[in-house]
Amino acid sequence: MTEETRRAQRACADQPGQGRRLRRRELMQWPAAAATSWMAPRLAGALPSPQPGGARLALLIGNRDYPPPYDLPSMGKNVKDLEDALARRGFEVSAHVDMGLAQMRDAIGAFAQRVAGVGDDAVVFFYFSGHGSQVDAENLLVSANTNPASALRTVEAGSTVLGRDVVRRLPRPARGQLIAVIDACRTGLSSSSPADGLNQVEAPQGCLIVFSTGAGKPALAPTTDTISTFFTAALVRQINQASDELTFSDVMRLAKLDTQRTMENHPVALVREFAQYPFIAEGTTVPMLLARQAEPVAAQGPAGLADAVPQRYGSAEEARDWQALQATTWPPDLRRRAEAFMTAYPESKLRSAALVAREGAGESAALLARGDIRLFRSSFATDGLAERDVAELARAARGDKDAAARIGRRWATRADSGPGLSRYEGWMQYAAELGNGIASYELALHYRRLDQPLAAARWDAHSRQLGYTPPPSLDNRRK
Repeated sequence: MTEETRRAQRACADQPGQGRRLRRRELMQWPAAAATSWMAPRLAGALPSPQPGGARLALLIGNRDYPPPYDLPSMGKNVKDLEDALARRGFEVSAHVDMGLAQMRDAIGAFAQRVAGVGDDAVVFFYFSGHGSQVDAENLLVSANTNPASALRTVEAGSTVLGRDVVRRLPRPARGQLIAVIDACRTGLSSSSPADGLNQVEAPQGCLIVFSTGAGKPALAPTTDTISTFFTAALVRQINQASDELTFSDVMRLAKLDTQRTMENHPVALVREFAQYPFIAEGTTVPMLLARQAEPVAAQGPAGLADAVPQRYGSAEEARDWQALQATTWPPDLRRRAEAFMTAYPESKLRSAALVAREGAGESAALLARGDIRLFRSSFATDGLAERDVAELARAARGDKDAAARIGRRWATRADSGPGLSRYEGWMQYAAELGNGIASYELALHYRRLDQPLAAARWDAHSRQLGYTPPPSLDNRRK
């Protein structure tokens, strides 16, 4: 047990009325449309219309039983609370606690078969909470009864690989979504590699991946079985309370904000010191609503727009303002529109979605205002772009680091010189500053090829700070 863990436990134990201590869990790294149809003729939007989807399946695994002092009593409550919340949202949930390696593999295999047998518009949810490790840039989910502080190869032999055995094994519905949530530390426990933690990732197409904390940071867990972890408690809260009109992507970002604010304002100083900043990687193309069924839309007719307003909006004015917000791709303008929407419609079912847009656009606008990233207002213009590219711009404007990296890579073939080079570097710099360590490392390799060692060293160091470990198959000769 590390000294900072002991300090956190003592501080929480001494806090009057808390009745709880915190234990760190250590997990390590793995690598890695337009408007709604009823309004499209009147106002084009930048993001695809959210859909309710079809079947909803969830597999939840929480491992508590590890050798002392690495046992995690709160994992059972995590699983039970999340099971109840997802069931209320129409999920068929398979929940498990304390699974050995063979049991985990069997459960994932059976779940994959179930997913393969449902429609291509399903929402598929995988959740793991427990210990883990990293070997060769692959993230490992450690089975129960395995000591997470053992040598890496010993831990590897008792673990499931998150990328290979979960994300790439589970079918991704073509018109649906695969969500993978890992509530675990991103710091290392293994005696042979104590500095490693969960590796940064980019989500494959159709997938949303969430880690409960940032690179190299712990995730605090109570040593009692009656209290959930901070992140899972926030996620359960948002799933239970959020409007049906929000998307799962919105809910994950709200859980991120909830976790941050809860911990930053916690009465225990050590909790504030170790406040978690969850990590989200998104490759989704179809936004999926929390609502299981689409709400009815009034028929359009000669009476005009007011007759076409579905129940998700309070008025035709709100509908117009929301679609205008959705169509905005310049971050400073988007931030202002989102703030104005929240002020004008405080009771809107979409107010929390506007909050998510405001927070993401605010971060993006602040980066662009620095002046050292080669992106300008013209870089976010949508004229002449395909629908897919417009949607990517909209996501990037909202602070989606992976969408920004995807845009940058589309410029890579034109990055030999001139405008193509400037756009490639600008978008990759923007993605890296938003937190994409993979994009930062790609920039380092790019500048190394151009024989610009100072720039290469800067972006290589930044990728390290963001918690990215290149896989052995990649040119990973770090300087």
